[in-house]
Amino acid sequence: MLFLVVALLLLGALVGAAAYLPWPVALILGAVILVWLAVFTVRERKRRHDTRRVRA
Repeated sequence: MLFLVVALLLLGALVGAAAYLPWPVALILGAVILVWLAVFTVRERKRRHDTRRVRA
């Protein structure tokens, strides 16, 4: 429960800070975060796929 409260507080701080950024900057930063999450997802899926192959 405490984790949820902290996460919501951090989300509110980030959204509030983003409200003061110009639209192009906010969109670029959003795109950077999206690419970072996509790379992380691909690496994790590849790592899990590789560990399954080794165990079998």
